[in-house]
Amino acid sequence: MDLTSLIPTFGGLIWTLAAFVVALSIIVAVHEFGHYIVGRWSGIKAEVFSIGFGPVLFSRTDRRGTKWQFAALPFGGYVKFLGDASAASDKAADDYDELPEAEKRHTMHGAPLWARAATVAAGPAFNFVLSILVFGAIGMAQGTPREPVVIDDLKPLPAEMERLHPGDTVLAVGGTEVGTYEEFYAAIDALPPEPTVSYTVEREGRVQQVEAAYPFPPLIDQVQPRSAAMDAGLERGDVIVSVDGESIAAFRQLQEIVAESEGRALQLDVWRPDRDGAGGEVLEFALAPRSVDLPTGDGGFETRWLIGMTGGLAYEPATAMPGLFQSLGYGVNQTLFIIESSLSGLWHMITGAISTCNLSGPIGIAEASGAVASQGAQSFIWFIAVLSTAVGLLNLFPIPVLDGGHLVFHAYEALRGRPPSDKALRILMGAGLTLMLALMLFAITNDIFCP
Repeated sequence: MDLTSLIPTFGGLIWTLAAFVVALSIIVAVHEFGHYIVGRWSGIKAEVFSIGFGPVLFSRTDRRGTKWQFAALPFGGYVKFLGDASAASDKAADDYDELPEAEKRHTMHGAPLWARAATVAAGPAFNFVLSILVFGAIGMAQGTPREPVVIDDLKPLPAEMERLHPGDTVLAVGGTEVGTYEEFYAAIDALPPEPTVSYTVEREGRVQQVEAAYPFPPLIDQVQPRSAAMDAGLERGDVIVSVDGESIAAFRQLQEIVAESEGRALQLDVWRPDRDGAGGEVLEFALAPRSVDLPTGDGGFETRWLIGMTGGLAYEPATAMPGLFQSLGYGVNQTLFIIESSLSGLWHMITGAISTCNLSGPIGIAEASGAVASQGAQSFIWFIAVLSTAVGLLNLFPIPVLDGGHLVFHAYEALRGRPPSDKALRILMGAGLTLMLALMLFAITNDIFCP
C-alpha cells in the first residue's frame, strides 16, 4: 500500500475521525451500559461510568453516587465498580480490605459469583442486542417486497434505457409468468443479458406487452469501503455503460468480466445522474480488481476478483412493513451470520487458508467508518451494528483482560470453589495484555502494508 494513501485531505481526515469516534462511542457506551445496568441490578455499585480515557471534560454524579463522565481520549470507555483499583476491575487491596463486610457485597470482588458473571457477560450481550435491534429496525423500515411484483419508483438510468412505469404490476418476464419474487428472479436468470426485455404488465387496468431495460442493469447500489471502486471514485447510483469499450446491459456481465480479469486494470465508462435526476454525464474511470476472500454457504471461503460494489434492481419495489417478530428474526439472522463469518474467517487465517490481510486494525476501521458515513445515515447505522457484533464477539474471546477471560476465571471459581490466586491473576492479566497489544500492532501493520 502507498503510505501516502493513508493521509487524506484535512477535511477528509476530520470526517473519518469524526465518524470513527461516533461509531466507537456508541458501541462502547452500549457495551459499558450493559456492565453497569446488570451490575446495578445485581447489587454491585458503579463509582464511575466513563466514555473515553484521560482528562475529564464533563461529568455529573447521580443520586446513586455514580459519576458519569466524558474524557478527552474518546477511544473506549469503562465502568469502575466499588473496590476496583482501576478500569480493569483489578482489586484495590487496601481500600477493599477496609470496607465494611456489608459494603463488600456491593463490590465486583465481594458479590456472589452469579452476579459477577452476569455483570461481565452483559457487555457483549448488549452489543449483540444493539445489532439485532438495528438490523431489525432497518429491515422494518425498508419493508419486504409485496407480491405480485409491483413497481413503486424508478431509479435514474440513461435516457436510452426504456423504462417500466411506476404502478406497473409485472405478470411475465421474457414470456415466463411470474407471481412471486422467487419466480421473478428465476425468470431473469434464464434470460440472456440483452439491452431490453419483454415484459407483460398490468398498467392502469390493462394487460399489455412492453419492452424495457434489463431488470438488473449494471447499476451500482452500494460501494464497499476500502475497495477498488471506492478508491476510484465510483458512487452509488452510477451506471456502468461499458467495460474496455464493450457495452454491457446487465450487472452480471460486469461480474463476469471482473472475475475473468485476474486483476488486470479495467477501463469503465460510467453514466452518473445529475443531483436532480433530470439528466447525467458519462465519466471515465480506471481501476484494477482486487483479490478478496469471501465466506461461502458451507462455512468455508473462496477467493474472487472484485471491485467492491453491489448491484440492484432498476426500480424500487412496492413493499409492505414486516411484523415485529419477523423484523427481530431478521436482526438475529444477520447478527448470527456476522458471528459465524467472523469465526470462520479467523480460523481460516490461523490455518493459512486465507490471507491475514483480512484482519483490519483501528486505521482500517476508521477509514471504513468515514467511507460508510459518506454514503448516508442508513449505511452508517448498519456499519455500527456490524461493528457492534464484532466488538461483542471479540470481548468473548477467552483472553485475560477481555470479558471472556474474566468469564473463564469465574468458571474456574465455580469448579474449584475459589478464584485464582492474586499472583496468578496478575500473571495472566499481563500475558493477556501483551497478547492484545501484539494483535493490535499486527492489525495496524495490516492497515499500512496490505493492499
